[in-house]
Amino acid sequence: MKTCLIVDDSRVIRKVSRHILETLGFSVDEAENGQEGLNKCMESMPDVVLLDWNMPVMTGIEFITQLRQRDGGDKPKVVFCTTENDVAHIREAISAGADEYVMKPFDHETLQIKLQLVGMA
Repeated sequence: MKTCLIVDDSRVIRKVSRHILETLGFSVDEAENGQEGLNKCMESMPDVVLLDWNMPVMTGIEFITQLRQRDGGDKPKVVFCTTENDVAHIREAISAGADEYVMKPFDHETLQIKLQLVGMA
């Protein structure tokens, strides 16, 4: 079973994302900030990370930068999930190591398409 870590400070977003991912056959874990997410990745590296941009403690960009520098941190597919939609933000996310980008709010179909694009659905 594929694993996904949802890193988002919004409990509602984590709940909605978990529901979608579980219907797609993923085993799901959650973290409410980037530092907690990084700690969970060090315990057990997921196949996919759904990553929020703006979070307390550690932002999504800080998270992905640190993740990609760790042993095995190049393996997970990272999909940024955010309300930031300008080209500069997208470019920054991809440059930092993101594999794909999805706008909030997203639905089942949109997330499934993004996961297909990174080879995980």
